[in-house]
Amino acid sequence: MIHAWHSGSTSRTLVLSLLTVHLALVLAACGATGPSAVDPSAAPVTESDEPEQRKRARLRMELASGYFEQGRTDIALDEIKQALAADTTYAPAYVLRGLIFMQMNNARLAEDSFQRALQLTPRDPDALHNYGWFQCQQGRHAQAVELFNRALASPVYGGQARTYLAKGVCQVRMGQLAEAEGSLNRSYELDPANPIAAFNLAQLLYQRGGEDARAQFIIRRLNNSELANAETLWLGIKVERRLGNAVVVEQLAQQLGRRFSESRQWGSYQRGAFHE
Repeated sequence: MIHAWHSGSTSRTLVLSLLTVHLALVLAACGATGPSAVDPSAAPVTESDEPEQRKRARLRMELASGYFEQGRTDIALDEIKQALAADTTYAPAYVLRGLIFMQMNNARLAEDSFQRALQLTPRDPDALHNYGWFQCQQGRHAQAVELFNRALASPVYGGQARTYLAKGVCQVRMGQLAEAEGSLNRSYELDPANPIAAFNLAQLLYQRGGEDARAQFIIRRLNNSELANAETLWLGIKVERRLGNAVVVEQLAQQLGRRFSESRQWGSYQRGAFHE
């Protein structure tokens, strides 16, 4: 399975393991809830420039983001309501509301929230990114890729690595593996320390074949970090086995059995089911 990792504030502490699949994918590449993109030629906005109602909305939204990070969606939604009561035009609050409804599996309300955000800020890359990930989760892959491309076209967007990652995940689901490899490569180039980008890219390279040495380099680097787990070790075993490195396979298998003896991957190794 292809996984994704979110590098923004609302899930960094939630996705500490690649095995948290559903939570990772709900928040994957989703979740920047900061201010909308601004004209780079404009003068910077300072606190004195911010209207009082916007300040109240922003502070409420920051509280909501914190509660959402803790998994307290009911309180987060209440804070969002108060943010929007203070300023009904504050687009980031609608984005966060959309993420919360995604977490709650309420697609109708999530879509309504994202659309409302984009009505207010049609070129905001964070809103485009998050709505794109929602569309991908709903199986509307072509629409998702279009939204990701619009986000990536922004000259002031700082989240390109996560959007390329989400785009690559979506392209894998579409069966566009060559295009997905290009997107995941770009994400990895922009953020080589991101373990989910590394895992996704190494797995895709292994699945497609022909670049086993590169897959080996990427997955070895990940398995030599503190973020290694059953899934990364299992991929490492399969890559090294294909390359004929029996000693390394045994070393990784020992780690897998010692650290993750209850995992599905250890069971697959014991059965010799290397295609699982």
